[in-house]
Amino acid sequence: MKKRICFVMTLLLMTLSFGVFGQGQAAAAPEAGKKAILVVSFGTTFDDTRKVTIDAVADKVKATFPDYEVRQAYTSRIIIKKLMDRDNRQVDTEKQALEKLKAEGYSEVIVQPLHMEAGDEYDKVLKIVDSHVKAKSFDRITVGRPVLYFTGQEEKPDDYALAIGAIKTQLPKLGKKEAVALMGHGGPHPSNTAYAALQLKLQDAGLSNVYVFTVDAYPTIENVIAKAKADKVEKITLMPLMVVAGDHANNDMAGDEPDSYKSQLIKAGFKVETYLHGMGENKGIQDIYVQHVKDAIDNTYDKAKRGHDRPAIPVIE
Repeated sequence: MKKRICFVMTLLLMTLSFGVFGQGQAAAAPEAGKKAILVVSFGTTFDDTRKVTIDAVADKVKATFPDYEVRQAYTSRIIIKKLMDRDNRQVDTEKQALEKLKAEGYSEVIVQPLHMEAGDEYDKVLKIVDSHVKAKSFDRITVGRPVLYFTGQEEKPDDYALAIGAIKTQLPKLGKKEAVALMGHGGPHPSNTAYAALQLKLQDAGLSNVYVFTVDAYPTIENVIAKAKADKVEKITLMPLMVVAGDHANNDMAGDEPDSYKSQLIKAGFKVETYLHGMGENKGIQDIYVQHVKDAIDNTYDKAKRGHDRPAIPVIE
C-alpha cells in the first residue's frame, strides 16, 4: 500500500513539475517553412512621411517576396515612446519583434535595416541578431546591408553608384550657379566616412555641384558654404539624405529658426529652396532596399561570417 501511494505521489510530482517548467518555454520550436522579413528603421513621428517612405518600402518588400511574412520595427526608443504617448500606438523595437517571431516558431528571418549607412543604429540591429544566433533561436537569420555599404571592390557592387543613380532622378535641373546640398545624419561612428566617400563618388559621377553635409559630424554646413562660395554658387536646394523627411528635415534643415541650415545659408548670401521628401519616397532607393533583401535571402555576399551569413561587421560591445 505504501509503495502504491509513493508511486502515485511520484507521478503527481512529475506532472506538476512538467507543468511548471513547461510554462517557462515561451517560444515554439522553429517550424520549417515559416519565413519572415523584418524591416527595421529608426522610425518617425511624422505620419505623412512614414506612409510614403518606411511603409512604402515595407509594402514593396511584401509585394516582391509573397512567401515571407513582412513586419516592421523601430530602433529609436524615444520615437516609440512618443508614438505611444501621443497616439497610443505600439511599435515594436527590433528586440521585441525578433522575440515575437521566435515565439511564433519562425525558422528563417531576414532583417533589412532602412539605414543609409552602417552606423550605431545598424550595429544595434547586428548586436540583437548575434544574440539570437548564439541562442539558435532560428534555423537561419540574416541581416541585409544599408544603402551605402560596398564601393565596388572585389566583385562587390558599387552601392554608392547605385544610390547616386537613384538620387539623380530627384535632382532639379541645375544652372551653372546652382547646387544641391544633401543633408545626412552623421555621428561619431567610423561609418560616418560614408558621407565623405559619397561626396567623392558624386564628383566621379560628374555631379560636382551636389554637396554632402551632416547634422552631427563631418562634412558640415560650413564645408558646404565654403565650397559653394568657391564655386561661385548663388542658389542652393537643400535635400534630406535620410529615409524620412522628419524632424531633422522639417526643423534642422528647412526651419525658420536662426540656426537652421536654410537660415544659415540665407545669412551667407545664398538663395535657398528646400525639398521635403525623404529618400524612402525615391523609387530607386526603394528598389535598392528590395535588392539588398534579395541578396540576403540568396546569400550573395559575405557567406557564413561569424556564425551566420550576414555582412561581417564587428559589433562594439
